[in-house]
Amino acid sequence: MTTFKELGISDSVCEALRNKGIKEATPVQEQAIPLVRAGKDVIAQAQTGTGKTLAFLLPILEKIKPQADVAQALVVTPTRELAIQIAKVASIVGEAAGVSSLVIYGGQDIERQKQKLRRHPQLIIGTPGRLLDHLRRGTIDLSKVNKVVLDEADEMMRLGFIEDVEVLLKAAANDRQLTLFSATMPDRIKALAARYMRAPENIKIKSEHVTLDAIEQVIIDTTEEQKIDRLCECINGDNPYLAMVFCHTKQRAHMVTMALAARGYLVDELHGDLSQVQRALVLKRFRKAELQILCATDIAARGLDIEGVTHVFNYDIPHDAESYIHRIGRTGRAGQQGKAVTFVNARQYDLLRRIETGIKNRIRKEHSERHHKHQEKQAKILQEIRQKREEKKKKAKPLSKYANRKGASHKGRNGRSRRTSAPKKTKTNFGNRSKMGRH
Repeated sequence: MTTFKELGISDSVCEALRNKGIKEATPVQEQAIPLVRAGKDVIAQAQTGTGKTLAFLLPILEKIKPQADVAQALVVTPTRELAIQIAKVASIVGEAAGVSSLVIYGGQDIERQKQKLRRHPQLIIGTPGRLLDHLRRGTIDLSKVNKVVLDEADEMMRLGFIEDVEVLLKAAANDRQLTLFSATMPDRIKALAARYMRAPENIKIKSEHVTLDAIEQVIIDTTEEQKIDRLCECINGDNPYLAMVFCHTKQRAHMVTMALAARGYLVDELHGDLSQVQRALVLKRFRKAELQILCATDIAARGLDIEGVTHVFNYDIPHDAESYIHRIGRTGRAGQQGKAVTFVNARQYDLLRRIETGIKNRIRKEHSERHHKHQEKQAKILQEIRQKREEKKKKAKPLSKYANRKGASHKGRNGRSRRTSAPKKTKTNFGNRSKMGRH
C-alpha cells in the first residue's frame, strides 16, 4: 500500500493522520489524491466506507493558501450528518495544515452562522439548502472558491438538490476545479458533469472488495408478524455492542423503537421528524454507548461513522443494492469485523436476488434459534421412533422352522410350505350336462 507521504501530503498532516491510526492510503485515496493535487477535474465512483473524505480533503487542504482570508474551497453534501462527519475530519487535518473550516447546515441558528462566516473560513462544508440561503442573503461569498467537491452526488439528485447545486456552481469562480464523488452514475449526474467539468479523469473503485469483506452477511426468513421476535432473538443471541436497525419509514422506525423499549432494550430513534438538537443528542448518546440500539431510516445510512457499531439489522429489506451497501457500511469500518442481518419474507426473494446481483455475492441464509430447537426436537422424535423399532424387532418371535430363507415377510404362506397346500379345484358337472339323458 502507498503512504500519504508518497502521495505528496505534508509532514504535519501525515503526523496528524498517524496520531489517528491512519498510515496507508486506500485505493480511492491512492488514485484520487495525485489527480486532485494536479488540478484536474475528477469523477470518482466509490461506495461509502472506501475513504472518500480524505481522498478529496487532503489534496484540497494542500492547495489552500492559509494566508488568504477568503473562502477558497467548498464541499457540498446531501445531509447534515454527512456534513458534520466531513467537518470533524477537516478540523483535524485542517489544524495541521493551518486551514480554517466551517460547517453550515439547516437547523442551526442562522445568525450564529453569519457571525462565523464573517471570520472568513477558507474551507466551507455544507448542505445545498442552507448554502443557497446564505448566498441569496449575501452573507456568503463564493466568487473566490476555485475548488468544489460534490460528495454523494447521486443522493443529492435523489433528494432534489441538483438545481441548488447548479446555482452554487455558477456562483463559484470560473476557473474552478470540480471533484465529483458518487456511488452510482445516473444520466442526470453524467449530464451535470458534462456541463460543468473540463476533461474529467474517471476513477471507479470496486466497492464490494473494499467495503463488504469485513462484514458477515446473513438473511433470516421470517413473516411480518414474527419479525420483531426474530430481531429480539438475534440481539439476545449475538449481544451486539452497538446495533443499528434500518426501517423504510419514520413511522416504522418509531414503531420498532417502541416495541424494543417495551421489552427493556436501550433504544432510540433517528429520522427526519426529529429536530437537529434531538438528532445530535441521540447520536451523542449512541456514540457514548448509552444506547445499545438505534432505529433509523435511510437518513443514517450515509455519512455516519460511529466506532463500535458491530451489527446492522435490515428490519425492512432495502430497495436496491446501493442502499443495501450504504446501510451495512455502518459496520465493519476501520478494519473491524461486523455483521449485517437482513429479514426477508416469502414475497421479497426477487428483491433479494437483485441485491445479490448488485453486490456480486450470495448471502448466506441463517436459521433462527427457534428453528434450531425445532430441528433438534424433530431429530429427537426420529431417534425415539428408531429405538422403538429396534426394541420391537428384538421382542419379535423367532421364525418358524418352515419359513424359507427369504425371511418372515411371507409368514410361511408362500405356497411352498408343507403346512399349506394349494387350494383344491372344485369340480362341477357343468361340462357333463350335454351327456345327460343319452343313456
